[in-house]
Amino acid sequence: MTLPARRQAFIFDMDGVLTDNMRFHAESWVELFRDFGLEGLDPERYLVETAGMKGADVLRYFLDPDISASEAERLTELKDFLYRVNSRGRIAPAPGLLPFLEKASQAGIRLGVGTGSGAKNTAYVLDLLEASHFFQAVVGSHQVKNGKPAPDIFLRAAELLGAEPADCIVFEDAMPGIEAAARAGMNCVAVTTTNGAEAFAPCSNIIAVIDDFLQVNPVALFDRLHESRTATL
Repeated sequence: MTLPARRQAFIFDMDGVLTDNMRFHAESWVELFRDFGLEGLDPERYLVETAGMKGADVLRYFLDPDISASEAERLTELKDFLYRVNSRGRIAPAPGLLPFLEKASQAGIRLGVGTGSGAKNTAYVLDLLEASHFFQAVVGSHQVKNGKPAPDIFLRAAELLGAEPADCIVFEDAMPGIEAAARAGMNCVAVTTTNGAEAFAPCSNIIAVIDDFLQVNPVALFDRLHESRTATL
C-alpha cells in the first residue's frame, strides 16, 4: 500500500511580506498615540517591538495594559482607518511575489496567509495586490483567540491547508511572527523589510533570509528544509 504524499505548504504573513507596508501601519499608530500624549513612540520602535501583533496587544504594550476589550477595539478601528487612508495608492506586491506564488502553485505547494491584521485590512490589502486567488486559506487575528507571538494563527492556517506544521514554511518579517512560527513547530524564511538580516541570527527556525522573492525558488526552499533536518539527525 502506497501512502499519500504529505502536503507541503507556505504560510505568508501579509504586512511586510506580501507587500512592504509596515511603515504605513507604524505611522498610523504613532499618530493615534500622539493624541493620547505618548510623544516618545517612533515608527521604528513599533516595528521592532510589536510589528505583527494584534491591535489590542499593541495598545496594551504601549498605552494601557488594562485597556478594556471594547476600548481596544474602538481605537484599533481608528488606527486601521488612518492606515487605509494613508496607504491607499501605495500598496504594491513585493518584488517577485506574484511569479513566486505562480511557481509554487504549479509545484503543488499549498498557499495560505497568516496575518495579525483584522478582516477589513486583510481584504483591503489582498484586493489591492490581486493575489487572493492564490491562497487556499486566509487566517487573520479576528479568527483566533491569541495573536502572535502565540502560534494560533499559523496552526489554524496549517489545519485549513491540510498540512502538518513540520511541512509548513512560514514567511515572516517581524520577530513576534518568527516566535509564533517556532512555537507552532514551523520553519521560517525571514524577509528583511522590517528587520535587518542580523536581527534574525539568534532564531533557530530560520532556513533562509531574503530581501524579496526575485531570487528564491519555491521548490528549492523545501530541499533546504529537508537538508537542515537531515543535518540534525
